[in-house]
Amino acid sequence: QVQLVESGGGLVQAGGSLRLSCTASKNIFTIDHMGWYRQAPGKQRDMVASLTSSASTNYAESVKGRFTISRDYAKNTVSLQMNSLKPEDTAVYCCKAETPPYAYWGQGTQVTVSS
Repeated sequence: QVQLVESGGGLVQAGGSLRLSCTASKNIFTIDHMGWYRQAPGKQRDMVASLTSSASTNYAESVKGRFTISRDYAKNTVSLQMNSLKPEDTAVYCCKAETPPYAYWGQGTQVTVSS
């Protein structure tokens, strides 16, 4: 069982930055795959960025060059640095941890980008 707690969401103007953090209840060194997903009202939940235990990263095309996923083993935290934010980035952002065959989700944090 892994509990995930997100923080760092909020309201920001277009062009601004936010940093989201996801803190896990266990050592993230033991988690195979962690990622950030987002869901806007009326839309499906999409992958934003992911990070494997071997440090391989993957980004949605819409955020490449603007968002960066990283991890801090000492803090059991995976972060998402979001720069050059756009109104279309507005969504609830959730953290996911996978230790096959199990997957765990955080409760989500709201990110709102005003134009």
